[in-house]
Amino acid sequence: MIKTEFLDISRIVKDKSIFKLFDAVESHGGALRFVGGAVRDVLAGLEGFELDLATDLSPDELVEACQDCGLKTVPVGLKYATTGVVINNNILKVSSLQKGKSSSKSADSPEFTDDWSFDASKRDLTINAVYADQHGNVFDYYNGTSDLENGIIRFIGNPLERIQEQPVRIMRFFRFYSIFGKGMPDLKSLKACVENKNLLRSVSVEQIRDELFKIFVTRNAIETLKIMFENSILDFILPDSDKLKALKNLSCLIESYNLKPDALRRLFLLYVPDVTLAENLAMRLHLTKLQKKRLLQWARFDFDLSKATSKTYLRQAVYRFGAEFCKDKALINLALSNISDFELISLYEQLDKIVVPTLPISGADLVKNNLCEPAQTRQTLEMLQEKWIDSDFMLSKEELLAMVS
Repeated sequence: MIKTEFLDISRIVKDKSIFKLFDAVESHGGALRFVGGAVRDVLAGLEGFELDLATDLSPDELVEACQDCGLKTVPVGLKYATTGVVINNNILKVSSLQKGKSSSKSADSPEFTDDWSFDASKRDLTINAVYADQHGNVFDYYNGTSDLENGIIRFIGNPLERIQEQPVRIMRFFRFYSIFGKGMPDLKSLKACVENKNLLRSVSVEQIRDELFKIFVTRNAIETLKIMFENSILDFILPDSDKLKALKNLSCLIESYNLKPDALRRLFLLYVPDVTLAENLAMRLHLTKLQKKRLLQWARFDFDLSKATSKTYLRQAVYRFGAEFCKDKALINLALSNISDFELISLYEQLDKIVVPTLPISGADLVKNNLCEPAQTRQTLEMLQEKWIDSDFMLSKEELLAMVS
């Protein structure tokens, strides 16, 4: 269970000032440990994780310990017994061990414990129930380190109980399998997810969407989505997709060109929706206004790869839709096509160099010169803009005005 000096703590701790917090907790008879993602990701060789800490001191005891050692605290999650400790202007979240929701007391008066194994038993997956102290000693109550090494993602204890406690754990199971899984999913855990998938209907759409988007950008997204579709995990909110091959093409392109993955772009590629379906997907997944705008723009307009060698076409496309749209749609279309020799990075560089011109005429110019009725200003201006674009932005203000004089 305890693996002595198993972890190189310097891979977690970048700011040694955090050890002041460990000293403060120990000076008051408590223990402080890194937990969850911070330990899991370091053991898996990943970077960019958030620091999560847990202590067997109650929030009040933790605050007192920090005050005695000159550390500032802020309330960040009192409902969940989480205290914020300020270290070099950064707030570290420290959770106090609780006896669990089964307590007879109300949520406003949680009961605390110093039983680390009990805290571990209430976590979702074995790989998330691994702790480490400041010396690199690892405390592993459910063989999480072994499961992580072997790519086994499974629930702690009875999978049904874990899922019933928080149905969103079904999505978390697939997300962590997509990141760390090797081979087929743990059958017992997968069976529990499939048999209880209807519990996801009680989870907020926003939570499901966020978990799904995290899955989209993982290294094993295609294999994981295939399993989810085969078992109709999200059939109440998303239709099946026959575009997994295109999604795999996109993943290869992203990796080959060292581009940043984009969950929304992958959602679009899964369905290649028309405007109606794009509207429907935006509604079903409660997309943000910006996400919906991007999805609809991809559905309404295209970027023709066969015309990408034309500087005139590129200038017009960037003027109409912006460089980022052109990049996204070019990448999407490339993933959908069988083109193997397309110079994507060269296209990106050209798009970035294009300076968007400004229409040399305004509605005020039309009204000032009595060239149209006020009610027709917008329509006339749009007509002139199209002629200006068709001229490759060469028509002057005077030439445009002459067209309606």
